[in-house]
Amino acid sequence: MIALLLAMTLSTSSPTGRVVEFPTARAYVPFLKPSRYKGAYGGRGSAKSHEFAKNVLKRCIERPGSRVVCVREIQRTLEQSVKRLLEDKIEAYGLKDQFHSTNTQIEAPGNGLIIFQGMQDHTAESIKSLEGFDVAWVEEAQTVSERSLTLLRPTIREPDSEIWMSWNPRHQTDPVDVLLRGKDGPPPDAVVVGTTHRDNPWFPDVLRVEMEWDRSRDPEKYAHVWLGEYERKSESRVFKNWTTEDFDTPADASFLFGGDWGYSVDPSVLVRCYTVGRKLFIDHESYKIGVEIDDLPALFDMVPGCRDWTITADSARPETISYLNRHGFPKLVAAVKGKDSVKEGVIFLQNYDIVVHPRCVHTIDELTMYSFVTDKLTGLVTPVLEDKKNHVIDSLRYAVERLRANEFEWQKAGMTSSATW
Repeated sequence: MIALLLAMTLSTSSPTGRVVEFPTARAYVPFLKPSRYKGAYGGRGSAKSHEFAKNVLKRCIERPGSRVVCVREIQRTLEQSVKRLLEDKIEAYGLKDQFHSTNTQIEAPGNGLIIFQGMQDHTAESIKSLEGFDVAWVEEAQTVSERSLTLLRPTIREPDSEIWMSWNPRHQTDPVDVLLRGKDGPPPDAVVVGTTHRDNPWFPDVLRVEMEWDRSRDPEKYAHVWLGEYERKSESRVFKNWTTEDFDTPADASFLFGGDWGYSVDPSVLVRCYTVGRKLFIDHESYKIGVEIDDLPALFDMVPGCRDWTITADSARPETISYLNRHGFPKLVAAVKGKDSVKEGVIFLQNYDIVVHPRCVHTIDELTMYSFVTDKLTGLVTPVLEDKKNHVIDSLRYAVERLRANEFEWQKAGMTSSATW
């Protein structure tokens, strides 16, 4: 896993002639090129702060005389700053001969300087003291006010100067999200990267235990804390009837398979599930973006038994279904769909107690985040389903389509569904 996530190790020659190697995670490669704005948002354990800390040292070595200000909205003491993190990196990379840490700042090569400040301590006049700095790193940027951004952005004005922001998202309305992730897009010359713990080659085991605990017991907290999703009102979540459990699939299980198609932006998906009474167990998934039609059989083969059982797949791509029928999947059939099939399929799934195996990470993500639309004017939750984060959900609807048809017959005989919209 580390080999897949680790993109490269950058070698930088220091002023003393020694080569310093900085390993870089693949997700953060876009930050290696100069950009006016660099934004890294995501969940806990995604190494955002560690990557920016390495980049501070790298810049100071490559550009002697660099002046970097590390900013937070509120900083009463240096213990609240990233000074300790930078000192740890200096120690780890053997750079104590080039960086000298004092009680208040860190001296860098070529009379460079790294300082630490709180934006709430600044006024329109005092902020001018930062005009000579060529990098501002805003840590915990989700807490930074609109006033602070308005003061800071025009102050960092040196040629080739950069403003870096790292944060764990809270709300779409937070000023940093409006600036770098808003509906109008980020400012010119901006690189914005979203990451999670899955992008961190050095994700520690102690955090992995915490992450797994949250994922299995509090999906909403897991999505916010570990996946970097915005905080949500729980009433907008579509599925609250599911848990994560490491279970063994019985040998006599009667499997249901559902497939969905994607390519450039959306994933191609296959899920396997089965029922025991009113419980729906989801034990395998395959999920990938950018899959050529020739490679779909290999993607589907990641799910055991997919060539032996009926697969119900999205009928919107009959040519894809025909291709797979001719290449080892003769039992793959098109979903019937029909009027209100999305709504009825979701209600049907809500009637089951859903149990998801921990290896089905994309299923967990979608069940966590799939939501009803919230009215932007009133803040009220509507009965309209959001048309995003639903490719695994669509696959599940297709997988249980035959069960839903059978239940319709039962309902005509007097049985009713317990879920309401």
